[in-house]
Amino acid sequence: MISQTKNLLRVLNNEKTDHIPFWFMRQAGRYLPEYKALRSQSKSFLDFCYNPEMASVATLQPIRRFGMDGAIIFSDILVIPHALGMHVWFEEGKGPLLTPIHTQAELAKLSITALDEKLSPVYEALKLTRAALPQETTLIGFAGAAWTLACYMIEGKGSRDFQTPRALALREPEFFAKLLALLVESVSRHAINQIKAGAEVIQIFDSWSGVLSEPQFKAWVIEPTKKIVANIKAEFPDVPVIGFPRLAGTKYYSYAKDTGVDAVNIDGSVTLKMAAEKLSSLCVIQGNLDPLVLVEDKNMMLAQAKEIISTLGHKPFVFNLGHGILPHTPIEHVEALCDLLRQK
Repeated sequence: MISQTKNLLRVLNNEKTDHIPFWFMRQAGRYLPEYKALRSQSKSFLDFCYNPEMASVATLQPIRRFGMDGAIIFSDILVIPHALGMHVWFEEGKGPLLTPIHTQAELAKLSITALDEKLSPVYEALKLTRAALPQETTLIGFAGAAWTLACYMIEGKGSRDFQTPRALALREPEFFAKLLALLVESVSRHAINQIKAGAEVIQIFDSWSGVLSEPQFKAWVIEPTKKIVANIKAEFPDVPVIGFPRLAGTKYYSYAKDTGVDAVNIDGSVTLKMAAEKLSSLCVIQGNLDPLVLVEDKNMMLAQAKEIISTLGHKPFVFNLGHGILPHTPIEHVEALCDLLRQK
């Protein structure tokens, strides 16, 4: 294992440090006035993601303002379906929209051939950001997991329970297996390319894992993620991988045990007691402040943060949120949290 001097990397390599490292999901984004000003210069969200200079500036903005230990590259999980040949766009008030695929013929039109070229702006943004980051700050790359990407590709938009992809996976297992295999290959390649461009950590977001039963979770979340992690580790064994199976609850245990990730980001579906007693012996824990508490009540937020640190901070631990920063989060609340965390 390579010796590390960066606090976040040391902790993700299961080393206890004097300072608890922290970063926040969606820390670069709509709650910052400087981000809003930058975003106004681009005609669409995807254009913004594919502009290396702008994506790099967006990544650096919260680091310059708050000094987090980790900087996650500004991008989106849906760049992979887009690079495979799907029509992807974003509408204000509706979120991401895709022209869905439901048949073998539609799936056959997608190709990984041009993925490296189409996603080269993301890799250029990583290179620019790595060169501009403070020496002590870790650069984080990311990708959506196979199940979550499949949900969007089949549903064509967000959903409360993704009944359409779940039903199609049961009704057309051959189609779904081919789609997952394509996504495992694509996510693996995208993660490896990000590491080659300067990412020092990869986080895998399985945002919709919470809608699945235990057998489905094993087949559609654990098994594909295990393959992705193995592919990454085959080329870069020392690069930590963080998994985020959002709302997986008690299934976090099998995820941490079986996927091979170095850390799991926990959310509110996991109690601190479960995280401390069951998960922390399997891998590093990252999480899990409620982002809504960060918005609504500064004193409650600071008390919750102290409780999280008291419960989980006795082992290697990364402080984060249970989900991304909300757009209406007061900046002074983020400042107060960062001030607290710098003392830990």
